[in-house]
Amino acid sequence: MEEKVLDLLSEMFPEIDFTSSEELVDDGILDSLTITGIIMALSMEFGITIPYEEIVEENFNSTRSLAAMVERLQNQ
Repeated sequence: MEEKVLDLLSEMFPEIDFTSSEELVDDGILDSLTITGIIMALSMEFGITIPYEEIVEENFNSTRSLAAMVERLQNQ
């Protein structure tokens, strides 16, 4: 799943190196507009709804945490 998420995000946001940091939000690599785009891309690609309570730094700091969130939401 992590590879699928990385491929999608790298295609959608080629200007961002999603592998360079394990703290994408904390390091200022992702801003609120980019996070909104990520939410939309993940929702459409994986057929999930990302609830407001899931939109926290911990879920967006790495592709690993994003993939874990997607898997968790798919299994609900």
